[in-house]
Amino acid sequence: MKLLAATLYALRIPFVESFSHSAGERRWSDSVVVRVRDDVATEGYGEGTPRPYVTGETVETMLDHLAKELWPRVVDREVPSADDLEAFAAFLPETHLAGAIAPHASRAALELAVLDCALRRTMRPLAALLPPRRNRVTYSGVITAGPVARAVKHARQMRAIGLHDIKVKVGFEDDVARVAAVREALGPEASLRLDANGAWRFDRAGEVLNAVAHLGIAAVEQPLPRGSVEELARLRQATPVPIMVDESLVTRADAEALIAARAADFFNVRISKCGGLAGSLAASLAALHAGLGVQVGSQVGETAILSAAGRHLAAALPAVAFVEGSFGTLLLAEDVSVESVRFGHRGGAPILTGPGLGIRVVEERLRRRAVAVRELTAEG
Repeated sequence: MKLLAATLYALRIPFVESFSHSAGERRWSDSVVVRVRDDVATEGYGEGTPRPYVTGETVETMLDHLAKELWPRVVDREVPSADDLEAFAAFLPETHLAGAIAPHASRAALELAVLDCALRRTMRPLAALLPPRRNRVTYSGVITAGPVARAVKHARQMRAIGLHDIKVKVGFEDDVARVAAVREALGPEASLRLDANGAWRFDRAGEVLNAVAHLGIAAVEQPLPRGSVEELARLRQATPVPIMVDESLVTRADAEALIAARAADFFNVRISKCGGLAGSLAASLAALHAGLGVQVGSQVGETAILSAAGRHLAAALPAVAFVEGSFGTLLLAEDVSVESVRFGHRGGAPILTGPGLGIRVVEERLRRRAVAVRELTAEG
C-alpha cells in the first residue's frame, strides 16, 4: 500500500451556541481535515484541531506543515500493514515547527487519515488494533463561561438529560459563586470538575480551590499556566482538590516530567494535542502505570472524525475516569459524517464497529464548510 494523493480542508463550521472559557471565545470550528488516497483508490480521513495556546499551531501553520514537511516524507512510501499502531506512528517522521511546542495537530490528522485508509483497504475496524474493554462510553457535559445565571441554566439542562459528569469553566472573578451555584443546580450526586485553562496564578488558585473544596470537586483542570511542574506540584500539596493537567501535557517529555514531579492526579489526553492515537495511548498508559487517572478529552469544535478516534481510545483503555467530546450537532451546525456521533441520554454512546474509524465522511460537506482546500500529489 502506497499513498498517492491527499487533500487538506481547513474547516469553519458555525457553532449552535458560542463556547467560552478563560482563554477565549469560539463561535465556529477551527480544524483541518486530511483525506488521503492510496494506490487502489481507498480513502481515509483524519483531523487535527490547531490551537495556539495548546500546541502553538494555527490553521495556516498546520496547512503549511502538512504540505511541506509531512506529506513529502510519506507519499509513495510503503505503508505498514494495518495491524500495528506503533508501526503507524513510526511511519510518520518526527518533525518540528518553529514557535510551536510540537506540531501535534498536524501529526494527528495525518496519522488518523493513514490509519483509516489502511484499515478500510482491508475492511477492518479500528477495534482490531484497539480492542474495546467496554461496549459503551459515557460522556461529560461542559458548562462554558458566561453569566452565572446561564451556567445554572445549563447545569439544570444537563441534570434533566441525566448527565452525571459535569465540568464548569472557571478563571474569573466570580469563580466561587459560580461553582457554588452550579453545584446547587446539579445536586449532590453529580460529579463536578473545574477547568481554569491556566487562568490562575498560584495564590488565586489556592484561594478558589480551598473555598470550593467542600462542594465535592472531583478535579481541577489546568489551574496554572503551562510552565513549572514544581509549582504545580506545590499547588497539589496545598489544596485538597485533585489536579488534572491539560495544556501542561503535550509531549512525551511533559508526561515524564509531570509523573516524576508528582505534579498531577489526572492526565487529560486529547488526540490532536498529543499527536495522534499512538501518542495518546502512550500518555494514557504511562499515567495509569504511575497510578494517575485519565480523562480522554477533546478540543472544542471537533468533527465526527476526532470524536470517533476519541471514542475508540476511551473504549480501549484499561481504565478511564472521564470522557469528553462527541457533541456532534449539539454544538456544530453540521457534522461531516453520515453517522451521528452525538452522545445520548445520560451521556451514553455505543462503540463504533464500521471499517476504519467507523464513520463515513461526506466530502461534499467538507468542501461546503472549507475556507481553504489544498490538493497534494507525489509532485507536491
